[in-house]
Amino acid sequence: MRRTAGFTLLELIVATVILSIAVVGLLSGLAGSTRNAAKLRDYDRMVQLCRLRMNDLLVDRTFQPGALRSGAFDPALTGGLETGWQAQIALFERAPGTPVVGQMVLDRIQLNVWWGPANARKTLVLEAFRDRLLTPGMVVPEAPQ
Repeated sequence: MRRTAGFTLLELIVATVILSIAVVGLLSGLAGSTRNAAKLRDYDRMVQLCRLRMNDLLVDRTFQPGALRSGAFDPALTGGLETGWQAQIALFERAPGTPVVGQMVLDRIQLNVWWGPANARKTLVLEAFRDRLLTPGMVVPEAPQ
């Protein structure tokens, strides 16, 4: 009996098992990478929305110390994520002595943003400062020490 060139059935089964193990490993790595990319995409989206909201708050001169605002982002902008934000403003610093009309003071705006389901909520805090002139009738609380 002559031996012909080729593979035996056992060799084919071993090759198939090795190839299957390699494919399963590659697919699990790809699934993990996809999950990480989705998390990063959500985080980047929320950072951009947080910056946009902070810019709106910085130019809104009706937002005065002691005020608190909150709301939610449009689901079309968040990719369907459940989101919300809360901003508060407080006097950060003023010149020593009695406040005078026309004096510059520094306000601190803190913006807290959250996203995701209640059991796995993620948060982001952004702070900014803005100056303003005291106008007649404006009450100036004491700055924190």
